[in-house]
Amino acid sequence: MLVFFSIAPLGESESVSKPVSEMINIIAKTGLDYQVTPMGTIIEGPPDAIFDLLKTCHATMKKSHNRVTSKILIDDRGDDTGHMKSKIASLEKHLGHEIPK
Repeated sequence: MLVFFSIAPLGESESVSKPVSEMINIIAKTGLDYQVTPMGTIIEGPPDAIFDLLKTCHATMKKSHNRVTSKILIDDRGDDTGHMKSKIASLEKHLGHEIPK
């Protein structure tokens, strides 16, 4: 399963990098593959592990902020892994060149 998600506090400050960095620490400790983007984070792994992680991240953010938004986009192909890299490789094959990282 691939999941793109963003969890952020509302009404606190224009910058959310500090509270988001706390979420990245939580993600890193799971051992799941992940990729941070400027607009959210992509994680890949078994559905139960991902849903547990999303719940933990949201609850952790909620402990320190009154209002929290969570946006989640799920691509569920079962328990297969490797899609995070293979999707990019497939695009690069069609383009005929690497996508800048």
